[in-house]
Amino acid sequence: MTSQDILAQFGPREAMEYDVAVVGGGPSGLACAIRIKQLAKESGKDVSVVVLEKGSEPGAHILSGAVMDPKAMNELIPNWKELGCPLNQEVTGDDLLMLTETGATRTPHWLMPRNFHNDGCYVVSLSNVVKWMAAHAESMGVEIFPGFTAAEVLYHDDGSVKGIATGNLGLGKDGEPTDNFQLGMELHAKYTVFAEGARGHLGKQVIAKYKLNEGRDTQTFAIGIKELWEVDPAKAKPGLVVHTSGWPMQDDTFGGGFLYHLEDNKVTLGFVLGLDYTNPWLSPFEEMQRWKTHPSIRAHLEGGKRIGYGARAINNGSPQALPKTVFPGGALVGCDAGYMIAARIKGSHAAIKSGALSGEAAFEAVAAGRSSDTLSAYPQAFEASWLARELDKYRNFKLWFKKGMMVGTLMTGIEQWLLPKLGIDTPPWTLHGHKADHNCLKPAADCAKIDYPKPDGQLTFDRLSSVFISNTNHEENQPAHLTLKDASVPVSINLAQYAGPESRYCPAGVYEYVKNDDNSDRLQINAQNCVHCKTCDIKDPTQNIVWVTPEGGGGPNYSGM
Repeated sequence: MTSQDILAQFGPREAMEYDVAVVGGGPSGLACAIRIKQLAKESGKDVSVVVLEKGSEPGAHILSGAVMDPKAMNELIPNWKELGCPLNQEVTGDDLLMLTETGATRTPHWLMPRNFHNDGCYVVSLSNVVKWMAAHAESMGVEIFPGFTAAEVLYHDDGSVKGIATGNLGLGKDGEPTDNFQLGMELHAKYTVFAEGARGHLGKQVIAKYKLNEGRDTQTFAIGIKELWEVDPAKAKPGLVVHTSGWPMQDDTFGGGFLYHLEDNKVTLGFVLGLDYTNPWLSPFEEMQRWKTHPSIRAHLEGGKRIGYGARAINNGSPQALPKTVFPGGALVGCDAGYMIAARIKGSHAAIKSGALSGEAAFEAVAAGRSSDTLSAYPQAFEASWLARELDKYRNFKLWFKKGMMVGTLMTGIEQWLLPKLGIDTPPWTLHGHKADHNCLKPAADCAKIDYPKPDGQLTFDRLSSVFISNTNHEENQPAHLTLKDASVPVSINLAQYAGPESRYCPAGVYEYVKNDDNSDRLQINAQNCVHCKTCDIKDPTQNIVWVTPEGGGGPNYSGM
């Protein structure tokens, strides 16, 4: 049964009216909502704001390293410390290591590029920070609906955004309503802010509809795979930040590791790998497991216990690839737009700042009696902000590494160490890139097969045990949220030409090729394993896989990640 058939039989949907609707309860969406309520309180106006969050609770789907620069939080909530915001562990030291298979070279502090300096920053659990932000937003009168997915963008007759519709509940695997069926509802707003994170499901649609990326560079992404460990107290070094480059990556692949010591004998660590890699035999998950076996990483973890796992696609953050962020009736914020400082391995301060700027523009418009027009004050404020200057400063970082590890390392040193020493804050040149990640794979026959070691269950692990500790769960009797435009493509193209790369690039074991009774191949999709990382939506070579929203509340339930 199509969505139109369901509406015809069970509609119309109930509608709720708001001044501003925010899709996504992460740092950017919550910052937008908080800023609107702050301005409303200051001016004595009543502005209604709703935040829709697909996770079971705020923070459940939030995954980041994370070392957080507090400057955006300082602006948004100056008294965050006395209010109990969980920025507890200040950075106490920075290590930048270049790894070979068995050795490591530490960059002297005086030679470290500015993007790897973390003075005044905090090692945080971003999911915990988001939970705190959500409670703060609710105390100001923001309505937050967790466990509800924004499944559809609604439009006025003139083409402007009217709001969103939530997903239907209680559909069976066949798409037919079950006895538990509930029709989704509509949230109408004067302005709708999309804050879904990298490769947002609805953000992708509005970018295409309004041609927001016309004339811009092509956005590219990386996948970040993360674990949380509890380590031997004797090995705990609260506030130590470690970044690595080199092994196990080949020269033509962009990637690197991070390891951060939190408070309470916790260590958060992970591996980031550019999704423009070319070898279809490569597995980001296996590369992360292999990276942990390096003596410089193993030394932090041995004797400890892994207690959390997750994965998420990440924008590479080139401002040349930022789409237009406003359109009639709406705006894009945070990683839904592409605000990410890849060179600093940070996005939360950019998300909070962009959310706050959009909130200021939305409040100004609502207070003036406007609705459904273009919030041009938001991009204008961004261009005048420190966020625009910071993005511009690091605009070439990822693009240099597309030319190889040696070139990337050399040019990062020139742009982020030498030029500042000469008093030149921003590089006088700009690189551009127009090749999408899904176009980068070479045929499997042209690439060296990679044999990864088996996991030992102590330091290295398999996918399924990893997904288990991410607390991922989906209602099994629902339509698969990982859909194929053409069911024949996985075998006829992906398997035949690229040896089935989705079975390797997915960090959750969602995709596997199995044999039918007649010994023919088919792609099996284990949608219940999905951690909502969006890698398949980005990397599938024919763009045949389309990620759509599952029932609300499904997916990972990250704790302390």
